[in-house]
Amino acid sequence: MFSLFLAVAASSAPLGPPAALDADAATTRLSFTVPVRIEAAGEVIRTENPGYAAPALHDVDGDGHVDMVVGQFNDGKLKVYPGSADGSWGEGYWLKAGGEIAVVPGVW
Repeated sequence: MFSLFLAVAASSAPLGPPAALDADAATTRLSFTVPVRIEAAGEVIRTENPGYAAPALHDVDGDGHVDMVVGQFNDGKLKVYPGSADGSWGEGYWLKAGGEIAVVPGVW
């Protein structure tokens, strides 16, 4: 098992989606803070061996809170960590399609 780390870019200018950036914001210099382990439901998020992960943010369940989806190299599975109003992540669950764990085809 591998821990999921997050390095956060810090900027003096507010950044939003690319469509919202103006020329001044696009030239702002970014720097990264020290990486931190991401936790969900009080536990460090871990990925399966070999540990490659692809986190993304999206409101999967439509509750108005951004959820974290972590794609895992092992079998191409996707784990969803529901976001809450206080900004924390809930216990993860495997994304399902047709009642079965969804997988990204072509991952070996």
